[in-house]
Amino acid sequence: MTGMRLLIGALVLFYIHFSGYRVLGQPGATAPVTITDSLDEINFMPYDLTYLIDSTNRLTFDEVVSEINAGSFKMHSSYQNVDFQRNASYWIRLPIRHNASASKLWLLEFYDQTIDNIDAYIPLAGGGYRKMEMGDQRPFSDRFFRHKNFEILIDMKTDSVMVYYFRIQSKEFADLRLALRSVNRFVFYALNEYFLFGTFYGMILIISLYNLLVYLAIREIKNLLYVGYILSVGGYALGLDGIGFQYIWPDKPLWNDYVTGVFLYLLIVFALLFTRKFLSTKANAPILDSLLKSLIIGRTVAFIVLFFYWPQHLPYRNFDIVPLSVIFYTAIKVWQDGYKPARFFVIAYGILFTGFFLRMLVYFNILPFNTASHYSLHFSFALEMLFLTFALGDRIRILKDMRDRALRRIIHQHEMNMQLKDKVNRELEMKVHERTLELDHKNRELEDKNQQLIQQADKINKINAMLDLDNWKLKTSIKEVLNERLQEKTMDYVQFRTLYPDDLSCYRYLDSLKWENGFTCRKCDNDKYFKGHAKFGRRCTRCGYNESITAYTVFRGVKFSIDKAFYLAYLTVIGSKDYTLEALSEKLEISLNTAWSFKSKVQQRIETLTRYGRRPSASSWETVILDAHKSTSIDKKQPSLANE
Repeated sequence: MTGMRLLIGALVLFYIHFSGYRVLGQPGATAPVTITDSLDEINFMPYDLTYLIDSTNRLTFDEVVSEINAGSFKMHSSYQNVDFQRNASYWIRLPIRHNASASKLWLLEFYDQTIDNIDAYIPLAGGGYRKMEMGDQRPFSDRFFRHKNFEILIDMKTDSVMVYYFRIQSKEFADLRLALRSVNRFVFYALNEYFLFGTFYGMILIISLYNLLVYLAIREIKNLLYVGYILSVGGYALGLDGIGFQYIWPDKPLWNDYVTGVFLYLLIVFALLFTRKFLSTKANAPILDSLLKSLIIGRTVAFIVLFFYWPQHLPYRNFDIVPLSVIFYTAIKVWQDGYKPARFFVIAYGILFTGFFLRMLVYFNILPFNTASHYSLHFSFALEMLFLTFALGDRIRILKDMRDRALRRIIHQHEMNMQLKDKVNRELEMKVHERTLELDHKNRELEDKNQQLIQQADKINKINAMLDLDNWKLKTSIKEVLNERLQEKTMDYVQFRTLYPDDLSCYRYLDSLKWENGFTCRKCDNDKYFKGHAKFGRRCTRCGYNESITAYTVFRGVKFSIDKAFYLAYLTVIGSKDYTLEALSEKLEISLNTAWSFKSKVQQRIETLTRYGRRPSASSWETVILDAHKSTSIDKKQPSLANE
């Protein structure tokens, strides 16, 4: 609020001191202007001046002042700023009646500090003219007055009419207004103007620093975008006012052709980005958000094309009314939809549009020129920055209120939850107490039942022990009977399966038979192993040799069930005549060739053992199983019997 009061006070002061311009009409422009001490300032509007337009830029000063062209100087009473011809030479003729007795010092001043070239032809007391070159295409240090505008000191030594000529040429619009003012008035005017400039740019720096600190504190990108927007406004104003040329880039006049266009582009882009983030258009207005993004892309493409191909058109700003209008409309639409933080945003851009509108009215000569109207855009920017700052603060306040309300709801809900929790805990404690009493009663009953079960279990264990003993005796008797029958006569397949009911029992028997004395690798004599690839197989830990359970046995390579192979080997060893080969093939469900092939293999093994005095009998039929593990001498003489 202090900054607002300071700005309003400065504006009022500025308007009071500078609104009293004396504007000459047509008669004053045609007749010489007389300088008297009773005046402080005379302003010449473009329609008050007599000038000629040289579209060829070829006329020389001598040709202009010659009698031939004397009638070419005319007053254009209907002139408007839109009539200005770019790149053409405007020759202005201004007669002034000097007053040697005047006590004040006087000077001529051009308001427009963006004019590219001004050639001033100053009449001399002894006759002839002195040429002075000015314009923003020359270094700032070349100026006689170190001021943002262009000034010419009038030397009044005689009471005579002196005619001043000015040649103005600019690639962009040039304001042709002239001011004839006393040095006292100039100093007063300049000091107050620079005071307002300091206030304006100071506000920009302070608001930028404030929002930068806010960004560092809360890390919201919208504050950083707002800083970029404000600094872009400042850069654009520095280019328009000539303050930047005076204090920042005085030795780089070429930059004056680009500075306003570059900062105007940054201003528009940062304004669009800030609008998207501040108004949350992605959620609040998706269609307008897409339009804003399209404008950002389009403005960027246009800037790049103009920068590299037509840089003279960079400062052209008429088309930027489109993105600003979209921003204003978006703010109104989002505000109408209930987004409260948009209210100050709408006011800020409403003020900005008012400033643009007033500046446009001055541009078309609808409103009279004075300081307030000339700097209407600056005032609008200043007020806009203040209201946008209020908008950011208001948004934070609204979000804080929403957060506080949410926090209060959370606290209230937490209190209700605690009350509910206490109530539930009390109910649970009561139920737990009741349940505990019930469980104690049940535990006592269970202990009684448990004692009874223990007593019954002891009785059952005793009975089971007796049954196990009887069962063991019975199984032992059965095995003894079967072994006796195995030795006395041929067992049928059903009886044989009592001893070897499945493949697993056969493999277990082979495992105990092959490695009853431990494992020894047949390749490297290592006695360490781990499980092999196949079940019951063993693999050497040193050389990796893998030995299956059927390797080096008569069952190697058997393609049918091993329990059937056991029975077939048993019948072959005891030389049973009870079954024919066809009957065995049918009983064991194997092919006749398979039965004959395996039986022949067993018979060859029996013949080999018989030659070395180790013919197997019915009681030791298992000796035919192993090829090498049990008979090392046979393996050495009959290597073909050792099979992996």
